[in-house]
Amino acid sequence: MAYGPPTPPPDMSTDRGSGALAAFRQFLSLERDVLTLSLAMFAFSLAFQMTGRYVPEYLRVLGASATVVGLYGSVGNLIGALYPYPGGALSDRIGSRLALTLFGVVATLGFGLWALAPALELTVGVLVIPAWAWVFVGLFLAQAWKSFGLGATFAVVRQSVPDAELASGFAATETFRRVGFLVGPLLAAALLAVTPGFVRGFQRVLVLAVAFGAVATVAQHVLYDASEDTIGDAFAGIGAIADDLRSLPDPLRPLLVADTLVRFANGMVYVFFVIVVTDFLAVGLETPALSLAGFTLAPITLTPAAFFGVLLGVEMVVALVSMVPVARLTERVGLKPAVAVGFAVYAVFPAMLIAAPADQLVLVALFAFSGLRFAGLPAHKALIVGPAERDAGGRVTGSYYLVRNTVVIPSALLGGIIYGLDRVTVAGTALAGPTVAFGLATVVGLAGTGYFLVAGEEFEAYT
Repeated sequence: MAYGPPTPPPDMSTDRGSGALAAFRQFLSLERDVLTLSLAMFAFSLAFQMTGRYVPEYLRVLGASATVVGLYGSVGNLIGALYPYPGGALSDRIGSRLALTLFGVVATLGFGLWALAPALELTVGVLVIPAWAWVFVGLFLAQAWKSFGLGATFAVVRQSVPDAELASGFAATETFRRVGFLVGPLLAAALLAVTPGFVRGFQRVLVLAVAFGAVATVAQHVLYDASEDTIGDAFAGIGAIADDLRSLPDPLRPLLVADTLVRFANGMVYVFFVIVVTDFLAVGLETPALSLAGFTLAPITLTPAAFFGVLLGVEMVVALVSMVPVARLTERVGLKPAVAVGFAVYAVFPAMLIAAPADQLVLVALFAFSGLRFAGLPAHKALIVGPAERDAGGRVTGSYYLVRNTVVIPSALLGGIIYGLDRVTVAGTALAGPTVAFGLATVVGLAGTGYFLVAGEEFEAYT
């Protein structure tokens, strides 16, 4: 497959204003079916973000060890690596509309199974099936819709946006989708704050996720018309996957190596972020009573679990505010600097979090800093799909993520094993397992960032 200069795209007028509102206007100008599909992605993103970041704590409370929590993360990585291609093949056989509906139903059932997990502990003779085991079963269901549309999203943007505006095009869709990442954890935090007991509160969160999934599934089935959709209808089997891997554009190879190292590092500790806040640091939120213009605001007290949702909200506010301006800036300075900054934030955050004092304001600042990793995400996506031919964006994206996500699969299990150790001797000093796991993640992440700075290439349209 040759990857020559892409043909000029059709003339598409876009709102060149700055900021998140311009991104929303650009997003809402998309063709109806693409908009419908994206709104369904938003709803499922909302449901998954309400629940997914809390599942490791759910597992811990249900009796799972740190190794089991790590295994959960690795199983999630495995699903993310393997689901997209079978999903595309199934779509070819039964049609996009029916496939999307099926995946929506399956994902919604997964949220429901998570909610029922505490009541499903079984004893069969001498065999005990713990409640947390059903969380793993639910994961295979809940991930169905999330892992399906990755290549399609990239391909739509690649085909619709001029080369020099790819980062801005991704910023438009990404900003809209990330609102789910903001609203979801805040809804979860509100429910957890008003419900006694973490398990009971999280079950309420899961019930709400079921409702979002059901509404999104019905809406996409009624509104989405896939009669002219050509994405994913030419799947040719394993041989085609191998051909796509061999023909990845040369500029992608350094990015793929660096990205894999950074994501492996993040994968080692990502599932433990909630446990560090709720258990390792055990930090909640307490605010004093405030008087303003004759009104008195009562003090606010949040449990560590509810406070974690607020921290995720802070992280996503920074992401939403920064993505569009940074995407515009890349049109002047290039994609590579923005991607490098994102990699660097990914790399250093684990060490900063595990070394942080048990102070609520420090954690707010840290998660605000973490939000900057999303600022480079549109540039990162543009750098992935930019070198591809205009009609090959989906295949290139699928191949790239297949390699990256496959290598990253064992990262969470490795991190969980280390995290669960009582003591690890490093250079003659005894350190706690969580400290070693998060510190090692930062070392690996910095190695990937350094490699990208040295070997990474800029997309020609941005030079």
